[in-house]
Amino acid sequence: MNFIELIKNPWPWYVAGPFIGLTVPALLILGNKSFGISSSLRHICSMCMPANIPFFNYNWRKEMWNLVFVLGVTIGGFLATFFLTNPNEIEISEATINDLKGLGLHNFSGLMPVELFSFDALLSIKGLIFFVIGGLLVGFGTRYGGGCTSGHAIMGISSLQWPSLVATCCFMLGGFFMTHLLFPIIFKLF
Repeated sequence: MNFIELIKNPWPWYVAGPFIGLTVPALLILGNKSFGISSSLRHICSMCMPANIPFFNYNWRKEMWNLVFVLGVTIGGFLATFFLTNPNEIEISEATINDLKGLGLHNFSGLMPVELFSFDALLSIKGLIFFVIGGLLVGFGTRYGGGCTSGHAIMGISSLQWPSLVATCCFMLGGFFMTHLLFPIIFKLF
């Protein structure tokens, strides 16, 4: 198996997990105490808006590695989507398919259900709720919680930060609440 074939296929948890886990000691050895995607928006705003807003008035150049990381994630996502697509059919458990069919989703040919992730869906009431209102809530929660799921769950908990443990527990509870209570209600109403 050549390298391209190797990276086209999903990696097992026992390979991918340690790579994610090794991010924390690598960042700590390099002297970085924070990790996450959401902080890069603050760096970009600080870089582009040289106003005297206290929240954006700091040395963003010191955090340039975070912007390079986000650029790498973006480029990697583009390359994976357009050049490294897994040729195998996506496997979804029967229980998940049955649950999604109960919510009115029927097309499981891609990575994401077309009934939810398309421009037609975005212009519907359901799309407005999920993407616009949901996006605003995620953005507000990220700012209010002092970071995103990756920052708190990967870096914060690993560096034994109590607020990150609380935030991660709240992320999980919110996800369960949305999936099992609000998601079915929204789908039945709209």
